[in-house]
Order: sequence, then structure tokens, then C-alpha cells
Amino acid sequence: MRIGIFDPYLDDLGGGEKYMMAIAECLAKDHSVTVFWDNDRDLKELQERFSINLSSIALHKNIFSKKVNFFERIFITRMFDAIFVLSDGSIPFVLSKKLFLHFQQPMQHLSKLSIKEKLKLWKVTSIFCNSQFTKSFIDKTFNVNSQVLYPPVNLLPKKAKKENIILNVGRLRVKNVTARDVPIGDYNAQHFKSLRIEIASDYKKQSTIIETFKKMIREGLQNWKFVIAISVKKEDKEAFESLQKSAEGFPIEFVVNQNNKKLWDLYNRAKIYWHATGFGEDLQKHPEYAEHFGISTVEAMSAGAVPVVINAGGQKEIVEDNKSGFLWDKIEDLIDKSLKLIRDQNLWKDMSKAAQERSRKFTGDRFCKELKEITNL
Repeated sequence: MRIGIFDPYLDDLGGGEKYMMAIAECLAKDHSVTVFWDNDRDLKELQERFSINLSSIALHKNIFSKKVNFFERIFITRMFDAIFVLSDGSIPFVLSKKLFLHFQQPMQHLSKLSIKEKLKLWKVTSIFCNSQFTKSFIDKTFNVNSQVLYPPVNLLPKKAKKENIILNVGRLRVKNVTARDVPIGDYNAQHFKSLRIEIASDYKKQSTIIETFKKMIREGLQNWKFVIAISVKKEDKEAFESLQKSAEGFPIEFVVNQNNKKLWDLYNRAKIYWHATGFGEDLQKHPEYAEHFGISTVEAMSAGAVPVVINAGGQKEIVEDNKSGFLWDKIEDLIDKSLKLIRDQNLWKDMSKAAQERSRKFTGDRFCKELKEITNL
């Protein structure tokens, strides 16, 4: 069969792009797969960043670009048995035999569906989401019953000596919002005053967890290091420099734009993994500000790092609270639960083992098997 795949954010190199290219890799074992995109360098970078084999994937010009007229797009899509699209909220019109839509994040800001959109939706074979969290919003927005296909996580743990490292992994993404206060529990306000704009505009909440670790150091934590593995784009350089400045004088290390091999070296050495995306946000009003799944959390767990992550979004579907990690709602809980692991080595060992076992639920083999079952391809 001939399969087409389109992701409008392919050059973003995020979780959605890894998800869509994992679909390509899986289906290319049995079918002819084409990716609609104009720049082959992005595909090569995806292969290197995520260790995905795209060597047998064909590249075709992006027929979903505004530069391509409607009739040319329709003519080309007729040649495909199935097309997979990562939706940005829109529904494409194609004439392939099957059309599958994937939603990587909740869509709640959309206006009421027009008759035109409803007709296009009727042509969709199936919709699948990356988590139950995303599904809950997509089903309501589009009045559908979508399926959940958890992302594939390539587990590459190696035995390594664990170090006193708390790790956080994520892109630096800045939201276009105005400054406002964020709940900070019983923190001393003077430590946050200069950072409130960054905290409010920081999608992954790196500022928040930097301040949290600084508080722990001020209150006596010794011989531990906080490592932030962060992807930074040129346009976010100023925001990143602000983060670096806020960490000066503390055992905080930034690892910037590293490849997959070096990232796994960090996973293998870290004892604890932190995640705070969605903290301080109204996630019913803005669900897009939560972590919609949490691939880095699963990767860290597979390497034996115990997750201490926010009780929101897709994180709740990954971590079994008090078994394979801890979930937290307040910064005070993040600190208290982290200190439990730091002070009780037996507790850490038990949870580390449970985290590794839990991570196996999200393997690439499982993803490929479930994908073929959902799509009947």
C-alpha cells in the first residue's frame, strides 16, 4: 500500500514529530511510505535526534503548503491508500482511500465546527490521540470518540553508576502572555520577584524548578546537582541567557542541544527526574499548557531515574503515584517527595526498579503493534 504522512511542524523536532516519524518507520516495514515536506535536511536531523530509521522513506514536496493549489493536492492524494496528518486543529480535504488524524495536544480554543468542517470530518477514517488527557478535549471539541495511542519510547538504558543528579529535559518554549503572579506556596517572594515574567511565559517551567532547587540548596541540601538538558532555538537565546543568569552560584548545569546518545548518558546517571509543565496554569481553560504525554519522563524511568512530576496532563497516565514515582500538586510537595528519595536509599531503590518496569508499557514495539491494529494496515 502507498502511505502518505504530513506534519506541519516537522522542523520543530518535538514530540509530535517523533510520533509521526515513528508511524513512518513502522509502516515502511510493509508499505511504501512518503513524507510530504520540502526540506530533506529536516528529515536527516530527525533521524539523528531521535534515532529513527527513515532510510526507506520517500520525500515529496509539501502538497499541503499554501503554495500548492487545491486541485493539484487533490490529484496527488488520489494516488495514496492512506494519509496520516498531525492536525493543528484543521481538517484537510483529501481523496486518499483512508485519512487518519493525529492530535498531539488538546484543542479547546476552536470555534463551533462549520458545516464544511463537519463534512470533511465525515471523510476521516479514524482519529487518535497521544493520551487520555488529549482525548478528553478532542472528543468534546469535535464530537468524536477518538482512540488513544501512546507515543513510542525508544528505551536505551545502560548500566551506569548513578550520581546525585536531579534531571529535567525539555525544550525552551516561551508563551506569548503578559506577566502575572504564579502560585508559589510559602516561598520567599524576593527570590521570585525578578523572575515572575519568565515563570509566567515559560512553557516548560524551567524557571520554576530552578528556583525550587535553589531553595533546597539554601535550606541545606548538599552534594547534589541539578542538570537541565534543554533545546534552545536562536529566537529564544535571550530567554535562555536569563535562565542561566538565575542559576549562577548554584550547582546547576545546563546541557544544550545535545544528541540522543548524550541525553541517554544523563538519564543513565540521574537518580531523580523532575517535570513541572502546567504548574500554575488553568489547565481546564488552557489544556495546551500541560504536558500532553511526557516522553522524557518515560525515558528517564527506563534508566532508573525516579520521576517526581506534576500531577497534571499526561504525567498522571505514566507515573503510578507512590509506586513507580511521585506526583505533586504544590511546590512544597515536590521538595518533600524529592527529599524522601534523597534521604531513604531503600525507598529510592524500590521506586527505581518499579519505574523501570512501568516504562516498558510504552515501547516502540507496542506502538507499532497497536498502530497496525487501529488502522488495519
